[in-house]
Amino acid sequence: MSISPRVTATVFRVVAVIEALTWIGLLGGMYVKYLGSGSEAGVHLFGPLHGGAFVAYVVVTVLAALHLRWSLWPTLVALAASIPPVGTVVADWWLHRTGRLAFRAEEKDGASEPVA
Repeated sequence: MSISPRVTATVFRVVAVIEALTWIGLLGGMYVKYLGSGSEAGVHLFGPLHGGAFVAYVVVTVLAALHLRWSLWPTLVALAASIPPVGTVVADWWLHRTGRLAFRAEEKDGASEPVA
């Protein structure tokens, strides 16, 4: 069973949003810890969630780059986007706008081809 490029692109987009949301949660937890009440609950909750989302994003990005045949530049941009807060959503937007996450409706030999 082979995974369609459309599924790969969708998984990439979902994981990119999850990574960004956990970043926002972690930043909120750090704000409360260091500038608010001092409670560490937000950091304890979002720290591991963001760590897992970060690792998942890196793995999914590498797999998407291979499956969708991205060149080195878009792959490096997508990976670097995991560092700044909400950067993965910006990378997702850019990859979508440049056609690296879009596919034609017609299929050849059972597989969609990227629009280039």
